[in-house]
Order: sequence, then structure tokens, then C-alpha cells
Amino acid sequence: MVDYPDSPRADVVDVYHGVPVPDPYRWLEDMDSATTLAWVDAQNDLTFAHLAAIEQREALRNRIEQLWDFPRQSAPVRRGDWYFFSRNEGLQAQPVLYKRPVAGSEETVVLDPNELSADGTVAVMTRSFTEDGSLLAYSLAEAGSDWQTAHVLDIQSGVTTEDELQWIKFTPFAWTPDQDAFYYSRYPAPDEMPDVPPSTHHRVFLHRLGTDQSEDLLIYERPDAPDLGFVPIVTEDNELLVLHVWEGTDTRNRLYYRRLADAGPFVRLLDDFDAKYELIGHEAGSLFVLTDAEAPRGRVIEIDLERPDRTNWKTIVPEAAGTLQFASIVGGRLVVGRLVDAHHAIAVYELDGTYVRDLGLPALGTVTEFAGKARHRELFIGFQSFVHPPTVLRYDFDSDALEPFTEPAVREGEALVTRQVWAESKDGTRIPIFLIHRHDLETDSKPPTVLYGYGGFDISMTPLYSPDRIGFIESGGVFAVANLRGGGEYGKDWHQAGMLGEKQNVFDDFICAAEHLVESGITAPTSLGIHGRSNGGLLVTACLLQRPDLFGAVVGMVPVTDMLRYHHFTAGRYWTPEYGNAEENVEHFRFLIDYSPLHNVSSATYPPTLIATGDTDDRVVPLHSYKFVAALQHAAGASGPVLLRVDKRAGHGLGKPTAMVIEEAADIYAFFLHHLVS
Repeated sequence: MVDYPDSPRADVVDVYHGVPVPDPYRWLEDMDSATTLAWVDAQNDLTFAHLAAIEQREALRNRIEQLWDFPRQSAPVRRGDWYFFSRNEGLQAQPVLYKRPVAGSEETVVLDPNELSADGTVAVMTRSFTEDGSLLAYSLAEAGSDWQTAHVLDIQSGVTTEDELQWIKFTPFAWTPDQDAFYYSRYPAPDEMPDVPPSTHHRVFLHRLGTDQSEDLLIYERPDAPDLGFVPIVTEDNELLVLHVWEGTDTRNRLYYRRLADAGPFVRLLDDFDAKYELIGHEAGSLFVLTDAEAPRGRVIEIDLERPDRTNWKTIVPEAAGTLQFASIVGGRLVVGRLVDAHHAIAVYELDGTYVRDLGLPALGTVTEFAGKARHRELFIGFQSFVHPPTVLRYDFDSDALEPFTEPAVREGEALVTRQVWAESKDGTRIPIFLIHRHDLETDSKPPTVLYGYGGFDISMTPLYSPDRIGFIESGGVFAVANLRGGGEYGKDWHQAGMLGEKQNVFDDFICAAEHLVESGITAPTSLGIHGRSNGGLLVTACLLQRPDLFGAVVGMVPVTDMLRYHHFTAGRYWTPEYGNAEENVEHFRFLIDYSPLHNVSSATYPPTLIATGDTDDRVVPLHSYKFVAALQHAAGASGPVLLRVDKRAGHGLGKPTAMVIEEAADIYAFFLHHLVS
């Protein structure tokens, strides 16, 4: 029996719609208190001692580091006579930004974030270049925080200007045509609106270079709707300033616009909040928009701004079997990407909707980047798959050729097999599962198998190259990825079938995927692990509690576990369209408490469980992990170890330095290899 750190249980009870709900670990919500910090240190001591004692951990860590050590380059962005791109040579903490002439090959460093912090935890988040490539507006995040600080770099001189913008997140920088100012969005500083809830009253400003942020011109605000957020976009033809208007994580949004030369009111073009509307571009007085309005799997429409009524909308690319995920006007044509059974396919159309051709991708994989301009005759595509390392493809509109722009630097994935199988969920819904394993896999021995999932927020789980997973597979493991309802793989209906009161469908899908792996002879419950992060952490912790007999080990990363109080903390308030609000709605309370991991821990025998988080995560705050681990340790009894792993100066994951990623991965997969037994 494991000797866990002491976790006192307090007599705290909340009442929801007449129902008393104990919350004995409320004290762990004070994450900066001396008591909580000491408790976290004690948990880490226990966890790292356990992980260090795993015999194969060091060899696995060294192999993962070898697998990570290869160059990875982003798709280039063309501005003026220059290409701009990022590259990590292998084990650098952060990728470095470079430029090279369009007509040449000599590379020059533009910005190296590795020089900005000793521990590599300062990362570049958002980048925006002026059209001639002379200036760069960029934002920095420290220790994984969603909050960022913006700066401006004079690329030619290499000098960072005195411009500095604070209180920003979730915003691009949209340069004006004269390149001496840009639009952006920010939240109020704490002393501006001290009485309003955090992360409300998002507003759009214009910042002129060389001026203090206090002098920025307010462009748009909605004090009557403080939960709205705004993404400013200047169309490529410099005709319009468009506002993509969002609310929380709801996929529905609004579109407003005004003429760039006009300081008058914005036209609320699409203001019904009835569907998703993503701006593709502005051409000859019309907006091209990707939408799921009257098309759950997406279509591209043209809206004539002189005749914007819905009856006048023109469908350019109709809804099809594949889910339309992205579209762009490049080279005077419309290029669209669809998901077909959770992998991407790309097609090219004329702007009137005439089909031109498909672009054959190298494998069943994922388009991670899509870079090009309407006036340029080239398109750059970032591509990868489970076994195909990240590479950049270039499509030439004049020669009609799709060719590698950068060749993959490693070939380890070629020794692996990827295949897709199908499970049947509780209600008969077919659930696709990717399986990745060695060519010479022998399933008779019931190899250690890890099933990964997410199932939420319209996010699709598509094939991605992961050195961590390859290290696990090389060690004899099988990695599986289930495409669950709640994601975006099959459009709006698929997403909605896994949100709010339908969330149990997601857990059923994942459990049935796990049962399929067992029943088909690939693995056995004692050698089957489950893994997920963020909303996927919610997934695996909920499934752990619902079917503890089905799994041999569980790893939940940055999980959401307190479904009754999540909306009180940092970004949690954005998720109520997806999850619901237990305090405001009795129906929501009923379905949330039915699956909330924190509130469903019992005295069952649970498999070995590792919960991982970061102490500066301001998206899914670590209190979710703290409270859940305390509850599970209290109930665990003779169960396998329940461990908490807390990275210091680490957030939700974005911008985490490479060395920290490798150490975390080694711990996760060593934990699985150690505890999954045939």
C-alpha cells in the first residue's frame, strides 16, 4: 500500500438546486498557499521516486531524445521578397525564426526566443509580418501562460522597438496598408475595470508604432455583451476590416465588417449566432466564407455585400461526404481541405466553384499548415502523419506540380504500420480507430497498448508524427487513436452528439473502442492503457471511474475534473457552451454530476494512475488535478499507485521547451510500460 502525502478533508458542502454536494478538498483551490505548495512538493517527491525506479525509464528517455533530434521546419510565409519560417534543429528549447530570399537560399536569423530565457520557457506565440517583410509584430508567453506580451521587431536592423502591448491573448495583429499601425484585441488591465469578471470586455484597438499602449485608439467594443471576443482581420486587398466575433468555445460565431477607409459603424453582416462562419477572403465586392449553416459538414459560400440577404447567398463548394475543415484563396483559386475518415484531402476549385483537381498528399495524414496569398502562384503545405515526419510541400499553380519543399530528415516511422479499424459504440455508432505498431508485431503476447482520445470542442484527432509514441512502439507497444463524438471529424452533428447532455456518448465511444481492442485480440485489459490531455484528460478520468476493470493503467494530462466549479477559474468560463453550467441550470447539474470525475470517485479498485499538470497552467488550472488526485488517493486503498506529476514553470503545453517535453514523455511511457502487463 502506497504511503500518500496527507490530504486533510474539510467539511465544505455546496448546495446545487437543493442537492448537497461535499467538496472536501476545496483548500487545494488556493494553489499558491504554503500548504498547497508543500503538498505538491510531497506529491512530486513520491511520483518522481516511483518513476526513477522504473528500470526501462532511462533507456526509453534516451531513445525519445534521439528521436526528437531532427530538424523540423514550418511552412514559409512569403512577404515581399522574403520567405519567413521557423525551424528547430532538433533539441532546441524553442524554434528559431529565419528569413531567406525568395530568389535565393541564404538564411538569416530573425528572432531566436532561446535567447530570451535561461530555462527555455519563453515562447513566441503569434507572428504577423508587414506586407513588405520589413516589420514583425509578435507576442511572447512565459511559462506556458495564455497571457502574452506583444512587441515589434524592425527586421532589417534587428532592433526591437519600444512598442509593448499587454493584457492580450487570443488575438492576431492585423497591419494597416501603410504599415505604421496594426489592429489587435485585448482585455482590460486590472485597474481599468476592477469590478468585472476576468477575461471579459474584449475590445479592438489600433496601435500606431512609436506610441504608448495607453494612446491606442479604441476601434470596437460591446459593453452590452461583455462575453464576446473579437479577432480583427484586414482582407488581403486592403479593402475591409473584418471582425470575427466569438463567444467562449462555441463553434458558432458572428462576422462584422467596415471599409478600411471608413471610420463609421461596423456592419453586423452575420449576427444571428446560428452557425460557424469563417472568412476565406474578399474578392470583387464579395466575401467568401466557410460555413456549416444548412450544411453540417461544411460548404463555401459567396456573399455579395451589395446583396447580403441569405436568399442571395451562392454556394461555391457544396457540402460533401468529407468534412470541410479549411479553405483559402491562393493563386486566384480556392483551395479547400476536407477530413475523410479523420485524414485530410485537398482539392482546388476556380472561384466560381468549378472543380480543378485534387492534390495528392504523400500518405493518410494531416495538413498542419496552409500558407499562400491570392496574388501568389504558390501554396505551402505543412504535412505529417503517424509515420511520416513533418515536411513542407509546395504546390506551383503554373506548373500544376506538388513537390517537397523540405525533405523529411528522419525515417524511423517507415518501420511502422498504420491501419484503421472500426468499433461499434453502445448505440451502434461506428467509431474509427487508428492503430500504429511495428511490422513484426505479435499480438499473441498481448503487447502493451495505449488508447488515446479527446472527444470535444469540435477538435479532430488526425494523424500526427510523435517521437514519443514511436519510442513506445519501438519498445513493443501498440498506439491507438480513437475518433470520438464531440470532435469535428464528421461535422457539426458529430460534435453536437458529444457535448452538453450528450457527453456520455463520448465516454461510451471510448469504452467501446477499448473493448474492441480487447475483443479483437490486440490486447488485454491488464495490458491496455488509456491516455488523454485537457478535455481528453476529462475523458480518461471519467472512463477510469466508469470502467476501472477495463484498463491496466491510466495517464490523464492537464485534465478537467471538477465539472461543477470549472467555470469559476481562468478560461473555464469559455467552456460552458460545451459542458454546461451546474449552478445556473438544474438539467446541466444533473448530467454534469453524473460523470464529473471529482464527484464519482468511489471505493472501487482502480488501476495505476498518473495525473500530470503544470503549476502555471492558466487554461485548465492545476487545482483540477490536485483535487482529483487527493480524492482518488483517499479512495484507492489497495489499488495501484495514484500519482501526481507537476511540472514547474509549465502551463497547458503550448510553448513547452523541448527538454521538458522529453522528460514528461519518458515518464508517461515508462509508466505505461511498467504497469501494463500481459
